[in-house]
Amino acid sequence: MTASLAQLLESQATLVADGGMGTMLFAAGLARGSAPELWNVERPEAVRKIHADYIAAGAQIILTNSFGGSRARLSMHGLADRAAELNRAAAQIARSAAQDARHPVVVAGSIGPTGQMLAPYGNLEPDDAAEMFAEQAAALVEGGVDVLWIETMADMNEVRAAVEGCRRAAPGVPLVATLTYDTRGRTMMGETPEHAAETLEGLGLLAHGANCGNGPDELLTAINRMHHAQPQARLIAKANAGLPRMIDDRTVYDAGPEVMAAYARQARANGARIIGACCGSTPEHVRAIAEALRQEDSIP
Repeated sequence: MTASLAQLLESQATLVADGGMGTMLFAAGLARGSAPELWNVERPEAVRKIHADYIAAGAQIILTNSFGGSRARLSMHGLADRAAELNRAAAQIARSAAQDARHPVVVAGSIGPTGQMLAPYGNLEPDDAAEMFAEQAAALVEGGVDVLWIETMADMNEVRAAVEGCRRAAPGVPLVATLTYDTRGRTMMGETPEHAAETLEGLGLLAHGANCGNGPDELLTAINRMHHAQPQARLIAKANAGLPRMIDDRTVYDAGPEVMAAYARQARANGARIIGACCGSTPEHVRAIAEALRQEDSIP
């Protein structure tokens, strides 16, 4: 069962988003250093199962397996010319999972950073970045996404390029954007939550917020600061499941489902309207988030 994000935001106080895609792909056998997006055509059922598991855990928003789907990012794997194919497939897989859901599910087209520095700090011109984002967005929309979800950004200029590219390709499709705050309360490029909230609110997005980072505590602080800067904003919180540690050559995150349940309650108290998880999280984490938010709803 599919849904409109705008309609769900109007009808419900808080929405549950999914958790980590990469974490689940690695658990399913994706090799380190491989392109996750290639599984959209080589192992689509494995990707679909991840979406279905998150939906079963209570997710109302699922993000496509296309985070690194820009031409720039795929070029690192020799896949630049397959950008449209891989993004289209990512959207089709997520759409299929959403259509089979028993509750309304929004399909969000994940668009991550290019992995290159934009001018004047790097060699990538903003208009060239916008064209790459437009190519990705067009394929995601063709595959059936409901919203374009720009995420894990550090540079506001890259956010602007992504928004511009998405609007060139799909002017009628709603947009959201999240930044990642992992450097003493700022993004890697020095963006503060307050300035980001003001800037993003001025871009006409459906929602915006924070994701990834150094775990729930830092993300909750960022959300709180964004909320105080722009109290009317629809905020998104998608925190990592704590901090990563290496155990037997495996990356393990230290926040269990109970920690993420507490984070969800606090994120809601801090002003978030859409709450999910990011790196290191699993359907069990999302189930704990969904149950915690349902309990909050039931309190008189």
